[in-house]
Amino acid sequence: MKTLFRLFLTVACLLFSGVSFAQGKVDFVVSGKDRGSVEAMEVNGITYVDLQRTARKFGTNVELFAASKQAKVSAKGFYAILTAPLEEVIINAETKKLASPIISNGGKLMAPVEFFLLPDFQKAVDKNIAFTNKSFVIERRFNLSFEEKQNGAKDTLLIFSSTVPLTYTANQLNGHTVQIVFEDAVLKRDTHERINNDYIVSMAAAQERNGVFLKVILGSKTNDWSFTQQQNKWVFRAGAEKAEPVLKPAPAPVIKPAPAAEKTVPEESIEMPSVLTEGEDDFEEMPVLQEGPSSEPVITAAAPAEGNAPATPALPPGTPVIKPEPHPLSITEAHKKLRIVVDPGHGGKDAGAVRSRYREKDWNLAVSKELVKLLKKGGFDVKSTRDTDTFIALGERARISNNFKADLFVSIHTNASKNGQANGFQVYFRSEKATDKESAETAALENEAMQYEEAHYNFVDALLQSMAKNEFINESSKLAGYVQKGVYKQPGIGVAVNQKTGVRQANFYVLKGVNSPSVLVEMGFISSSKDRAKLSNAQVQKKMAQGIYNGIVEYTKTEFKK
Repeated sequence: MKTLFRLFLTVACLLFSGVSFAQGKVDFVVSGKDRGSVEAMEVNGITYVDLQRTARKFGTNVELFAASKQAKVSAKGFYAILTAPLEEVIINAETKKLASPIISNGGKLMAPVEFFLLPDFQKAVDKNIAFTNKSFVIERRFNLSFEEKQNGAKDTLLIFSSTVPLTYTANQLNGHTVQIVFEDAVLKRDTHERINNDYIVSMAAAQERNGVFLKVILGSKTNDWSFTQQQNKWVFRAGAEKAEPVLKPAPAPVIKPAPAAEKTVPEESIEMPSVLTEGEDDFEEMPVLQEGPSSEPVITAAAPAEGNAPATPALPPGTPVIKPEPHPLSITEAHKKLRIVVDPGHGGKDAGAVRSRYREKDWNLAVSKELVKLLKKGGFDVKSTRDTDTFIALGERARISNNFKADLFVSIHTNASKNGQANGFQVYFRSEKATDKESAETAALENEAMQYEEAHYNFVDALLQSMAKNEFINESSKLAGYVQKGVYKQPGIGVAVNQKTGVRQANFYVLKGVNSPSVLVEMGFISSSKDRAKLSNAQVQKKMAQGIYNGIVEYTKTEFKK
């Protein structure tokens, strides 16, 4: 009888106009960003949300049992049974009482917001959840945060703070990239900044499964960098010469009231490690495979000074001391030559595009060999991903480049199209979004090499996500421009170069995961009778290599001030 009476009251709440009742929605705000909404209703001042859609938003599994008006919400180490029209819910075999009952409305179960604020649920999804201004505000539980950058005349500082003791390792991936990894740390918010000054080009701090990864791209005047702890502050310094980082006092914050129409989110709100795919309603947990950036071991203990090097400043006991490799711009003996990887596309069982007796993989290799010769003669340190007609997996090409600590990566290809009129030289840099439909089709054509992979290719996408955003897009686009100009100015090639549309962007797998500026050259169209007649000529192939080489040299002279 008691249950029937409760059911009667619930139905009455929904039917009689004398009871406060309103339809609406509840928003999801993740790290200050709108991440969609769910259907909601308000009964007597209590906000209810669609149980199934809301639980899925938080990344939990939901099973509905329409006949019994029950739902099971489950996650790792957690389950809850909710039944309409009861206030009691069963969580991990224990009964807990909500202030308001579950409601069945039009075939949907509606749960009071209170359920998703329960400590048990927050622990299950490993999130801090608050409800304010008709919004779920979802935060990551953090112990490390990026505070600010400080620009000086002789250096630039990146300042982080931590709430607990942390350990880290550091590794200089190549001449201009430093990576610092905080193990078991949780970052307040993923951060990517293009600083673009003399000492730091950009920085990216991202939360990964194994900790927090900080990548810093050094600027043209950086000859020394350091990473030190000062109480609860962690300071990355890049400068023209060795010095102790000096922190400036932070200015008093200026608080401006938010406009009435806008939702306000607490400053400490943090970005969830889950990803909400655009157009979908669910948070999808995406595991990240951490691929080692280099075959060389990272340094985790204090290293003695070598030769006449200045003594390392005293640090708290146990703090790692890293002796950085000098930036190539300083032109020291430790790294005198710029390192370049040349990547002949396709190879072996992967012929690439084929027309008549001509195969793309053969042209790619021939031009790449000529380019390698020119680069070595020009004083560069060069490595080729393949020297023979051998199949090399796309992911392996990126690993070869990273293990070599390359400063530049140049992949050589030949284009193809169903449109027989398509012709001309093009050069691409990587971007998730293609310049146009033709660029997307070109990327799809080159990515077909994935069908030859021995293992599943999920790790490539995971590696891309672990790098988050490609810090080298700006430099890659510059390199592409110089290469196009070099080919355009080189006489004797005969392949058209459109200076307005020749530089493009598209999502090439071979460029994903490369820790340096990288481009993919499409020398011409094997599907074009005009381009085919030129590129099949050995002398034109040498001229093509010369044009690409000229562009690389001009880039290094102008951008690297070599």
